[in-house]
Amino acid sequence: MEKGVVFSIEEFAINDGPGIRKTVFLKGCPLRCAWCHNPEGLSPEPQTMHGVDGDRICGEVYTSAELAQLLLKDRTYYDMTGGGVTFTGGEPTMQAAFLLEVLDALGGNVHTAMETSGFCSEKVFRVLIEKLDFILYDVKIVDPALHKRYTGVDNAPILRNLRILCDSGKPFVVRIPLIPGVNDSLENMQATKALLSGARNLQRVELLRYNKTAGAKYPRVDLSYDPPFDQDAVPQVFDVFENTLVL
Repeated sequence: MEKGVVFSIEEFAINDGPGIRKTVFLKGCPLRCAWCHNPEGLSPEPQTMHGVDGDRICGEVYTSAELAQLLLKDRTYYDMTGGGVTFTGGEPTMQAAFLLEVLDALGGNVHTAMETSGFCSEKVFRVLIEKLDFILYDVKIVDPALHKRYTGVDNAPILRNLRILCDSGKPFVVRIPLIPGVNDSLENMQATKALLSGARNLQRVELLRYNKTAGAKYPRVDLSYDPPFDQDAVPQVFDVFENTLVL
């Protein structure tokens, strides 16, 4: 049985898929986005997190059966509210084997969603979206050089998996974090729109505001925060999509 590491489980989430949901944050992420607001989710291992009330361990180990059992306790509530469970991170595809076992243990009895950067192998991505009911897909920067500069990774796998998602018929939402001076240009918005042209089940595009208070969490996990952009600048918002939500 697979084991996984979870750093948070949040109740009553209303922006992580249909209805009111429980959101499971899986530890570990291959990206190093300059604006990351969950630095405690970067490392795949449990780690010490400092706080005003002392230190605590961030990251709890579950077996797939344990996590599924915990999530199934609220099945009636999910059904009543039209909600379910959303897996995010970190990057949930980093714990793909664990996540697949959890989904199998849920047995199709709960509506499931995943928020992902799409940075994983094609094989992993195809298997996961087949199991899930809904996808929230992060599209940060289309230009490969800028993507590598600000996230630390090549975006070729991300764009490939986005094309797979667009052709899959799986219901999905695209999320774009608006980072001032980084990806908030008209060129990036138009390039993103072109990538989504013809998508079969795209419900909408969500523009996420940059949260500069996230920097306060970095010292708590012994990291420094020095973003290479003006945190006080106001991101540009271009309404180039037919159905856009600004969060």
